[in-house]
Amino acid sequence: MLDDLPASTFDGRSTAEQVTTGLDLTGKVIVVSGCNSGIGQETMRVLAGCGAHVIGTARTRDKARSVCDSVAGKTTPVVLELADFQSVVDCADEISTLVPHIDVFIGNAGMLAGDELEQVGGIEKTFAVNHLGHFILVNRLLRLIKAADQGRVVMVSSRAALRAKGIAFDNLSGRYNYSSMRSYSQSKLANALFSLELADRLAGSRTTANALHPGVIKTNIARHLPWYFRMPFNFVADLFMKSRAQGAATTCYLASSPELAGVNGCFFADCNPFRSSAANCLYDKSMARQLWQVSEQLTEKYLDREN
Repeated sequence: MLDDLPASTFDGRSTAEQVTTGLDLTGKVIVVSGCNSGIGQETMRVLAGCGAHVIGTARTRDKARSVCDSVAGKTTPVVLELADFQSVVDCADEISTLVPHIDVFIGNAGMLAGDELEQVGGIEKTFAVNHLGHFILVNRLLRLIKAADQGRVVMVSSRAALRAKGIAFDNLSGRYNYSSMRSYSQSKLANALFSLELADRLAGSRTTANALHPGVIKTNIARHLPWYFRMPFNFVADLFMKSRAQGAATTCYLASSPELAGVNGCFFADCNPFRSSAANCLYDKSMARQLWQVSEQLTEKYLDREN
């Protein structure tokens, strides 16, 4: 599929508003996790501005409501704490009472932990939040996504996934040789592999799954890092990183472009298919299948088998 995709007219300088120019998303329902700041907030603003009903999630009702109230268009705030799997279940249940279908699910929320190991139910927190929380949520919402005329799952991954040598299935607790950046890279690879396996499971249906690298953007994702990492991060961000408008472009492109209606199981960057000559695991289907199986085992009590 990747080799068959033509280059788009957009690139790394394009903004979310530019890639959605002229699109009418009236009647579309879009769920955005982590809408209260950064590219999640810009994604919600732009898609709601195109007429979509955007359901925006944040860790508290007040945060979600505040950002939804600040956006022109139809928005609905919902609570989602990805570190609390019961909160994920509650979020999916609430969304299920609000809408009959979901046209696009955007897995945008994420975290970069600090240099002290934290765990969620015995699993390293970055992996639990960035991957397992979204794994539960998408699986519980999949029935609604499949009910759309052309449902899409869009996972915001990162080029950091290229640095991961694979998924350390024997060390998901993070107890051995913990590193915050290594854990982050692994979780972003998990986002990509999750969408890859989901795409295989959706093959032949009207629903697709793809992942993306948004670019390096100055957001609050580094808030958990020690100050001596945050200072150079913010300095470099001011000089070289994308704006929020540019960072949200690829997400909005994958969520809305009619040209991508049948595109499934691909990884994008700068609004184009991402190709790398360096060895990486982005398209390792065997690893993706194993990740799915392990994720099912770790989250079994929270999954909805009817999906």
